[in-house]
Amino acid sequence: MLVNPNSVSTMSLDWGSIKWFVTPSLIPGAGSTFGEVVVNPGQGHARHNHPAAEEILYVVSGEAEQTVGDGDPFPIREGDTVHIPMGVDHSTYNTTWRPLRLIVTYTPGGEEKALEGAPGFRCHAPGETPEWSRG
Repeated sequence: MLVNPNSVSTMSLDWGSIKWFVTPSLIPGAGSTFGEVVVNPGQGHARHNHPAAEEILYVVSGEAEQTVGDGDPFPIREGDTVHIPMGVDHSTYNTTWRPLRLIVTYTPGGEEKALEGAPGFRCHAPGETPEWSRG
């Protein structure tokens, strides 16, 4: 099945935006979640975990500071992959002036639903462009 980015909704949060291309709720029979995340410059998300799924981050472009578990924060940049085991706390913070673009997967899929309860969550219809105000 082909999924065009213009055919799916965009989630926006205080820190950036997400397009989920494959999820169990969008694609009948899908067992994982796959999407693109954009973290705005100087923004990031608080430490959290996914109790029922592992997560993989692939850095398409940009740089950030990443945490996984109780370890020290470490830099991630274009081409890096981060594996986050099921139930392990983690955070991502864009420390630069450029957007951070990530490909994100959850296995099994479905963890993306938890974002709907996050601060600043908004769902934009396919084709609608989210806007952010400068602080």
